Amino acid sequence: MAGTPFDLKGKTVVVAGHRGMVGSALVRRLARENVELLTIDRDELDLRDQSAVFRWFAEVRPEVVFLAAAKVGGIVANNTLRGEFIYDNLVIAANVIHAAHMNRTEKLMFLGSSCIYPKLAPQPLREDSVLTGPLEETNEPYAIAKIAGIKMAEAYRSQYGCDFINVMPTNLYGPGDNYHPEYSHVVAALIRRFHEAKLSGSPRVAVWGTGTPRREFLYVDDMADACVHLMKTYSDSELVNIGIGEDVTIADFARLVATVTGYRGEISFDPSRPDGTPRKLLDVSRLAKLGWRARTSLEDGLRLAYQAYLTETKQAAE
Repeated sequence: MAGTPFDLKGKTVVVAGHRGMVGSALVRRLARENVELLTIDRDELDLRDQSAVFRWFAEVRPEVVFLAAAKVGGIVANNTLRGEFIYDNLVIAANVIHAAHMNRTEKLMFLGSSCIYPKLAPQPLREDSVLTGPLEETNEPYAIAKIAGIKMAEAYRSQYGCDFINVMPTNLYGPGDNYHPEYSHVVAALIRRFHEAKLSGSPRVAVWGTGTPRREFLYVDDMADACVHLMKTYSDSELVNIGIGEDVTIADFARLVATVTGYRGEISFDPSRPDGTPRKLLDVSRLAKLGWRARTSLEDGLRLAYQAYLTETKQAAE
């Protein structure tokens, strides 16, 4: 039940997907815990390979699993790589969750995504609105794969008594993000675009869409802290949203990114590009009742993210 303490001390902990933005934040956060931290390199173990995953789990027998591995991307990636997004995410979830059950993992956390909620669900998005309406079309394959992972964790909890829990992070940003010009999420895309426009002296930056959709953004290290908190304190079948509980229009967000990066030109909007869901704000009241709130403001987080982008870009060029 909620509030049931789970002691991580001395446990063998696996972070699946440790090289991604979410996984690397979990690794940073778990370094402050007294755990034996294990990570899986993709060239050592392809989580889509069922027999390899089952063999690895049987050899290692991890006590705790954070399942952060996923194929992720922004609107364009989700909409154009639809087959890859549904296949990769379905098989990763199925393989890891079943292997954890078969090898008696004490606790597993499956990380979903706020895109699992119906496109026009009432705002803010409550955990019980899953499967109450049609999904946003552009990321439907990814959302369906994530819903399947959630339902699998729930089913294994119900049938086998596995202590598997589900968490739903909102839009994340921070160190380790993907800055691909077409396939990245909105935060990384705008940081890169405004930075490059500043360097080139471009008089105008075009932001995709109308600028009217509202989005919630959570600094990734805050998300990792919430995950560790929930792993220690929460045990139930119901989802838990992880967010900041506040949202902002894309237009205002773009202006803030411009300020943080030092870009002083004009900002325009391209309505020929998709807006995606009109609004995505998570109801974080359940998380607040469990004793956790985000600490990093959006402006502070963006400054940290921009510094990380500069550092990562410099390292990639060396």
